[in-house]
Amino acid sequence: MGYLEEISAKGQKANPFFVMMGIEPVSFGDGAAVLSMQVRPDMLNGDGWLQGGVYTALVDEAMALALITVLGDGERIATISEATSFLSGVQNGTICASGRVIRKGRSVAFAEGEVTRDDGRVLARTTASFAVLQPGR
Repeated sequence: MGYLEEISAKGQKANPFFVMMGIEPVSFGDGAAVLSMQVRPDMLNGDGWLQGGVYTALVDEAMALALITVLGDGERIATISEATSFLSGVQNGTICASGRVIRKGRSVAFAEGEVTRDDGRVLARTTASFAVLQPGR
């Protein structure tokens, strides 16, 4: 069973990081993905705001899942670089990350994503590049 089939069948339980963070797959396919997560008190920084790395980790997972939906047989990915702009803070509630593939080449792919509150307010925007690893490499 491939990763996409596992997520379809098992949801969050297909990915140990999803379980640890409480990330739920909402939708994925055709180069796009959406994940949601409840903000917990143990995710807040010392000033009471969601720690920035949580935004980045959530949107990285959404972009990677979006990219996995367009990979060829045996292809794998690894994040090369990522840049996140933090636009607004959050202290509680549900947040969603959406990711979409901008371009997938043979050896490099580009994606972008954003994190929003459940009311649609944009909290962060991210762009990333991924190495596309061919079978046998």
